[in-house]
Amino acid sequence: MARRGRTVRQFLASTRGVAAIEFGYMFPVLLIMLLASIDMGRALAIAMKVRYAAYSVDAMANQYILPIDDTTMQTILGASAQVLAPYPAGPVTVKLSQLTLDAQGNNTVVWSDGLNVTGYTPGNSVPNLSPAPPSNACQTYPCYVLLGEVTYTYTPMFGNFITGPINLSDKLYITPRSVVCIQRNNVPTTC
Repeated sequence: MARRGRTVRQFLASTRGVAAIEFGYMFPVLLIMLLASIDMGRALAIAMKVRYAAYSVDAMANQYILPIDDTTMQTILGASAQVLAPYPAGPVTVKLSQLTLDAQGNNTVVWSDGLNVTGYTPGNSVPNLSPAPPSNACQTYPCYVLLGEVTYTYTPMFGNFITGPINLSDKLYITPRSVVCIQRNNVPTTC
């Protein structure tokens, strides 16, 4: 009987397996944190690439002095989508539009083209233009700005069942560099 009591006391005082048991409790939490950080890191990397793609579509169109034809426009839109490499370019939409702005902040679409998306209708205004073009974009009115928009649908590798696909998007305005406005070959523009 005394031996049994001593064995029970030794068992209760033993700490040899505590670390393994604590690790067993913490492992699922640590695994979830690891997988979430991988998904979050990929999402941040893609968000930075989306921002750069919006800049690149504007910058490529901004260099043209002569009217841009349809083939060149598709090349510009496709090249800006390639900025997202090594991530798949399938879930990306790229839209490039030229807007004319008046002194009251109203916008009118001059021309608009898109990759995997339909452009805005020329002559109409862009609805819910948020963010608005910067107030210092124009010195005189009416003025022209290029609007580059990129949207990427990111599907997390591990957390898709929790969040589902995440839409990452960015818009960027730029004023034409060498000319008053960028012309398209199939759109009459008086600039």
